[in-house]
Amino acid sequence: MASVSVHQFAQCITSHAWSPDHSMIAFCPNNNEVHIYKLMEGKWEKIHVLHKHDQIVSGIDWSTSSNRIVTVSHDRNSYVWSQEAAEWVPTLVILRLNRAALCVQWSPKENKFAVGSGAKTVCICYYEQENNWWVSKLIRKRHDSSVTSVAWHPNNILLATTSTDGKCRVFATFIKGVDTKNAAGSSTDSKFGEQIMQLDLSLSWTFGMKWSPSGNTLAYVGHNSMIYFVDDVGPSPSAQSVAFRDLPLRDVGFVHF
Repeated sequence: MASVSVHQFAQCITSHAWSPDHSMIAFCPNNNEVHIYKLMEGKWEKIHVLHKHDQIVSGIDWSTSSNRIVTVSHDRNSYVWSQEAAEWVPTLVILRLNRAALCVQWSPKENKFAVGSGAKTVCICYYEQENNWWVSKLIRKRHDSSVTSVAWHPNNILLATTSTDGKCRVFATFIKGVDTKNAAGSSTDSKFGEQIMQLDLSLSWTFGMKWSPSGNTLAYVGHNSMIYFVDDVGPSPSAQSVAFRDLPLRDVGFVHF
């Protein structure tokens, strides 16, 4: 069995993300900063502190291929950080939110990322080469409360969300000029922001979720200590649930063997 090491980086961590090779970790120590640590000769050493946000950083994601970090904050802003030489350089993202940004995730192709917010809105962000900035298209008037988590389907088009309204939803996010139609089959036939599915399985807040590697199953968890598995995502999905006796569940993941 592999050994487990414990290192206390801070008294409280609000969000974190691993580098692609897991040699570094970026996290927010419950303030407006992002600290990056690297494992050197068996010890974790602080190598960077990212300063740009004005309030608590609520979401961080580190892209696998392009080695970019995206951060979101209660200050309603988002930044994409690119490493240039020894420094991390931020680029502002135009979110157009009037409430806190709560969560963020890169799409599988890393040409988009999704931001969930307290404004009952999801921002789908993409890069505009001609203007050299990141812009967003908004999915509005679909959620009745804060969006707590976002998860991309492997096809780079479908996006699942959970919310404190107790529901799990799946949306189409095809963007002309960013996505290709032959990449995702029938998913590209739906308009941007069209709701593919809504599940009312939970009577409490819903939190983290993940798609299976094949994209055939969606799992999400709730404040009621239950995990839900959804197959045949679409107009007539099939679902099952498993109840636990422990504290509320916050996240879920599929283990790759």
